[in-house]
Amino acid sequence: MTARPVRAALLCAGLAVLPAAALAAGSPAQPAAAVPVSPSALPGWADDDQAAALAAFLRSCARPAPAAEAAGGPAVGVDPQNLAAACAAARALPAPADRGAARRFFESRFDAVFPPAPESGFLTGYFEPVLAGSRVRSARYPVPLHALPADLVALGGDDRPAGLDAALTAARRQDDGSLVAYPDRAAIAAGALDGQGLELLFVESPVEAFFAQVQGSLTVRLEDGSTERLGYAGRNGYPYTAIGRILIARGAISREEMTADRLKAWLESHPDEAPAIMAANRSYVFFRRLGTGEPGAGPPGTAGVALTPGRSLAIDGTLHLLGTPMWIMAGNADAGQGDAPLNRLVVAQDTGSAIRGAGRGDLFIGSGAAAGLVAGRLRHPMQLAVLVPRGEPRP
Repeated sequence: MTARPVRAALLCAGLAVLPAAALAAGSPAQPAAAVPVSPSALPGWADDDQAAALAAFLRSCARPAPAAEAAGGPAVGVDPQNLAAACAAARALPAPADRGAARRFFESRFDAVFPPAPESGFLTGYFEPVLAGSRVRSARYPVPLHALPADLVALGGDDRPAGLDAALTAARRQDDGSLVAYPDRAAIAAGALDGQGLELLFVESPVEAFFAQVQGSLTVRLEDGSTERLGYAGRNGYPYTAIGRILIARGAISREEMTADRLKAWLESHPDEAPAIMAANRSYVFFRRLGTGEPGAGPPGTAGVALTPGRSLAIDGTLHLLGTPMWIMAGNADAGQGDAPLNRLVVAQDTGSAIRGAGRGDLFIGSGAAAGLVAGRLRHPMQLAVLVPRGEPRP
């Protein structure tokens, strides 16, 4: 999967990254020199459960690591061969490894390196919605979730016809081979895709469907008690528009109060206005069936492995190598960990179209409504350290 959609913490837009001075509120200071250090020197390292991160790391090790798609080079260089060697060492550990063994593994096989511009670091959260639904349209379940249409094609630099909006990343190929803009969200809601058999499942609420598209995956509990998991397949090519910005401009919700759950509550309580507000985001996401997946695990991320709640991070895939362990330091940010500072070992296993920058991250919280509340409110300055695999283990 590529170009996964913008997620809930950015629905609101107007979410400015706080200045570096805000990091002082509970966040550890970055070392004066951005030089490699032992992970044991990281603030809070001794208090974390590295065994949970090791389990997530091993999931990434089960698949070949993709190369960084860097335009201008990765933020912190990671040698894929060294990463593969670290994977081999991780697989050789007794399973399941306890916290002590996992901690010693990361301390031995990795150096911690801070990417450039740490003051721009920012952390948000995302989750997998769990919705009630049906395989057939009904009065209770009228809202379709669509599969990727066969006539939708990605636009590259060589096949963009003159006159087509330069902001479009996809278009519709007509019977004569010509390309035109694909129907936008409003047109699809009005039935532009009806009759093509693209409906995968049906859910109750257009607002819930909208938020599921933003997250990029969901699990649907069907009327017979079974479940189906859907994942991101593509989008119609229009740029994403953060609809929360519209409500902030109208004065309907203040910038300070704007969260994903607050936005959702407004849309649900204003059914006459909500369609036009949602239609302002012309981007529309299509899904594919994923099966049920691993029990207790999340949907697959860009790396192709099941996401681990609290341990999988979406990063800028043009700057960082998927499968790389990372250390997040977000002070008093609330990711469901209680009163403890948010210092945690995670693994880069996903990407997102809004995740841009060497210090930017989006933490997968989990599945269901409770995870959604945490994810929707998680937005906090962060410092990020990349765990770079060593050529030789540290003694």
